[in-house]
Amino acid sequence: MSSNDIENLIALMARLPGLGPRSARRAVLHLIRKRALLLTPLSDAMQQVAITARECLNCGNVGTSDFCTICNDEKRSTGELCVVEDVADLWAMERANVFKGRYHVLGGTLSALEGVGPEELSIPRLIDRIDAEDISEVILALNATVDGQTTAHYITDQLEHRVRLTSLAQGVPIGGELDYLDEGTISAALNARKPV
Repeated sequence: MSSNDIENLIALMARLPGLGPRSARRAVLHLIRKRALLLTPLSDAMQQVAITARECLNCGNVGTSDFCTICNDEKRSTGELCVVEDVADLWAMERANVFKGRYHVLGGTLSALEGVGPEELSIPRLIDRIDAEDISEVILALNATVDGQTTAHYITDQLEHRVRLTSLAQGVPIGGELDYLDEGTISAALNARKPV
């Protein structure tokens, strides 16, 4: 490795979410020190993923075939469709291991400031899936941001009277302390209160 190669690798690593220049430098130095154990296998795995990874033609998840393992799983409930912003949100839902339906990845949220409209997202595909598949409930699992809520309202307008629409509860997380919560979370929790 030349010095330029190493600097190039650091610069590329620094573009990853959660890594700045310092973290990238530490990560690269660690990889170089553990070349046989980490760097070479990581390089091989990245090369393989670069060749085989693709977006699921049905839901937008990432996998290694045209249809992901979730869409191919016949044990999954076909009546429930959980709509998420991106693949990371889908994977987070799967880690919780409580949802046994299918997913639909939008690929982002509506944003007038960034020029992202329904056609830039997979909202038309979502509407097609509602018509083509036997969907009885759409669960909107979008982030509690302005753009996330705008997107949820738009989808609700498009699907109203066609399917049952629900959203994830919002409010105080389990184990959360009020002192550490932001005002928006406290407000949502108060507005969504339930009888004891």
